[in-house]
Amino acid sequence: MKAASAATDVAGKDVIVCREGAAGIIRLNRPNVINALTLEMTRGIVAALDAFEADPGVSLVLLEGAGERGLCAGGDIRGLHDSAKAGGDLGPVFWREEYILNARIPEFPKPYVAYMDGLVMGGGVGVSAHGAHRIVTEKTKMAMPEVGLGFFPDVGGTWLLSRAPGEIGTYFALTGLPMSGADAVYAGAADVLIASHDWLAVRDALANAPLQAKNKDVRAILSRFATTNIQAPIARHRGVIDQAFVHDTMEAIVGALKQDASEFAAATLKALFEKSPTALKVTLELLRRARSSKSLRECLIREYNAALTVFTSGEFVEGVRAAIIDKDRKPKWSPARIEDVTPDIVEKYFAPNSRYKLVFPN
Repeated sequence: MKAASAATDVAGKDVIVCREGAAGIIRLNRPNVINALTLEMTRGIVAALDAFEADPGVSLVLLEGAGERGLCAGGDIRGLHDSAKAGGDLGPVFWREEYILNARIPEFPKPYVAYMDGLVMGGGVGVSAHGAHRIVTEKTKMAMPEVGLGFFPDVGGTWLLSRAPGEIGTYFALTGLPMSGADAVYAGAADVLIASHDWLAVRDALANAPLQAKNKDVRAILSRFATTNIQAPIARHRGVIDQAFVHDTMEAIVGALKQDASEFAAATLKALFEKSPTALKVTLELLRRARSSKSLRECLIREYNAALTVFTSGEFVEGVRAAIIDKDRKPKWSPARIEDVTPDIVEKYFAPNSRYKLVFPN
């Protein structure tokens, strides 16, 4: 218990860290804002992982969110917006530490279990979907909606989405639309769907896992509660998605959707046209480069360079203003049309930054 107590002191009230049986618990604890992730919370999670890794009494780590609304609504966007508008450096500092944490999660030596109930967005995906055991429920709404903020799916989102079957990942990345729990399993962003009313029993079983439990032991526990023969709603539209989103330019994707007479294609076009044209093109290029990447770390380094450009581009400030600050839902993107976003504009997001670099610990 000593290691867990030390982690609690570091984490503070926004992250609750404790031991329950053999499980090291990390609970995001800002329920009023759906546990939106801050720099201090990221540091608290890192401190908890340090303590749990060293504690022989901890067999596995369990990440969960306080409240009934979800695991995590993403990063603290308002704070990042204010810093960007003032010319501050919260974005570069926060993203560096967040991305280092994202890369650590799949490499963690003990089973890492994430309970992805309710809303799971942006940074919430980063601290959960890279884990070894990703649990969703019938209440899960997972999304990477960053293109609507002049941004792109980061926290390793390009690694995850580029590995979804067919063009499912491209579709979710560019539209920013949410996945259900079943959709998340279908897309490879989650492993098992469990009914939310079974969670307390699952949690108790995990806490009572044997010392030195391995991933196979955790999988055996989860399989006892798993919902089988689940049907992913998005699978019904796989044909349209694969045909339209297979293209490597936004102009071609839009053109293919316009040629499709289905209601689904029309709704998809509407979703695309609401997003930042620059963010759409940058996201598509990030996804295509991610497909040939060999590691999550490689994608995170690319995302970090792109994020630094976004932070000073004005698109992010405008997107957050329209969605969160003024809430008028009428962003003034620049350029305003997809066809006006030139290759030179996109390429700026892939240039190395001379001031900030993402370097992972050995």
